[in-house]
Amino acid sequence: MKKNFYEKFTYWYRKFRVGKSPQMNLVWGFFIYTILGFCLLSIPLFHKGSVSLLDNLFISTSAISTTGLVTVSVFDSYNFLGQFIVMSLFQFGGIGYMTLTTYYLLFTTNRITRWHTKVIGAEFTLPNTIQTNDFIKSVIVFTLIMEFLGAIGFFIAFTREGMGFFHAVWFAVFHSVSAFCTAGFALFNNSFEGYQDNTLINVVVSVLAIAGSLGFIVITDLWYRLRGKSKEISFTTKIVFYGFVILLAFGTCLIYGTEPHVLEGDHAMMKSFFQAMTAMTTVGFNTISMNSLSLPTLLLVVFLMYVGASPSGTAGGMKITTLTAMISVLKSRVFGQRKITFMHRVIPFERLYVATSTFMLYTSLIFLFTFLLSMSENFSFDRILFEVASALGTVGLSTGITADLTPFGKLLIIILMFIGRVGVLTFGFALLHRKDKEVKKLLVDDLAV
Repeated sequence: MKKNFYEKFTYWYRKFRVGKSPQMNLVWGFFIYTILGFCLLSIPLFHKGSVSLLDNLFISTSAISTTGLVTVSVFDSYNFLGQFIVMSLFQFGGIGYMTLTTYYLLFTTNRITRWHTKVIGAEFTLPNTIQTNDFIKSVIVFTLIMEFLGAIGFFIAFTREGMGFFHAVWFAVFHSVSAFCTAGFALFNNSFEGYQDNTLINVVVSVLAIAGSLGFIVITDLWYRLRGKSKEISFTTKIVFYGFVILLAFGTCLIYGTEPHVLEGDHAMMKSFFQAMTAMTTVGFNTISMNSLSLPTLLLVVFLMYVGASPSGTAGGMKITTLTAMISVLKSRVFGQRKITFMHRVIPFERLYVATSTFMLYTSLIFLFTFLLSMSENFSFDRILFEVASALGTVGLSTGITADLTPFGKLLIIILMFIGRVGVLTFGFALLHRKDKEVKKLLVDDLAV
């Protein structure tokens, strides 16, 4: 009887997933993970104190989306098992919900199904030069290596600060996974503000966050180059690397030159770099209070969170490649060029359509949710805009208003974090896409722009 039920369920599930688009499969996958995490975190056995159902849902969504915004303290609210569940959620969220199952298929059968390939393609935007099999392997191997090395670095730093052995081991593992997955979850209630002058901790966080946010495309591409499978670095990797370095240097210098709080005490440049890095990589840690930043610095951080880092990495945001495509369109139009080019390369129109759609939808969502939160919450406009940009970009930085949001405001942030992890275009496609019907003859007309 049980076998018969299992076979029926398996048949129904396969029919269900095949009947859905890859984008809808992706949305359903992350939704199921979120609900599973919510159910586990709602078990009182994993609590230190009382935590509401809405807060459990908020933490679960924040973890699976690798955002890091919290309405309750993770360390004060959940015991070791609860904290382990939170870490597991942002580990799955960081590497992608399909990645582990696909890697298991590769490991056991040395092949993946066409369905897995389509869903992976919906979750990670890959250039034509990279094969899905190699990409999946590089994701798993690189993640394990970096998180292991990061845990060692954190362990050394925490023990030097006087933390006990077992305490240091758990904190090292938790924060290493959180940093590489750019999740922003910390077991310290003030993030890393207590370690703003600790060079080793600043370096470990930065290396892990940059490695994760630059994306698995860059890592796979470099691996191809080292193994001789390709003769040069791909155009995508060059754009991501150059764009990241330029924006990071731009943000660091502006924060150093305009924000008085980073000049207090020592290591002003390190603090400036960290705040720019944490916004761009969307890792969400901070060494100075976001609430203390001046308005110009807050707007700069919003811009960096808005852009984000690389596609197919652990970071959120609109992505450097999208910004590059929009700059290319503007440049080509201003100079009267018929083709859209950047760095002497012609960008395909298919990619430009995706970039333009992402830019419009991403910007529209920031406007819409800022408008809705401005009606429901009693906070200043700059704080609300900052919270919205942080949630949609899956960053996790906050000026301190998250825990004080109304239930409606928390639900809005939950929706934003989920959309940000799935991807604004993927989410829109999953909801609005319909199978092609008979194409009717359309009239061609003019539009003055």
